Amino acid sequence: MGVFMGLLEELRELGVNTDEGVQRLMGNASLYERMLGTFTKLMNETSIEIEEFDRDDCTELIEKTHALKGASGNLSVTPVYDAYTEIVNLLRRGNPGEAKALFEKVLPIQTEIVQCIERHK
Repeated sequence: MGVFMGLLEELRELGVNTDEGVQRLMGNASLYERMLGTFTKLMNETSIEIEEFDRDDCTELIEKTHALKGASGNLSVTPVYDAYTEIVNLLRRGNPGEAKALFEKVLPIQTEIVQCIERHK
């Protein structure tokens, strides 16, 4: 990635549908960027521990993953949204092992997106 790339360009490179995200906010790119800051805060505050997938009761985990799915969907953070959509579905169907594997797969992508946003704050 180029040194002079802006936030939205970098996020696009990471699979985020920034054009759609900005459109959802009536074309207001600066509002979108502020909302991305709120998104990173939520992602950092809603920490999910890998061990949570091994618990018998996944109710709290479903709530957390559902919240992250919603936040990422609202801002078109597509790779994260797609993964959490499937994680929520897997947990609700009683497949925490598959959900855990998918979570482990999306975590580095999610971290990269969050770090990208934080670099541009």
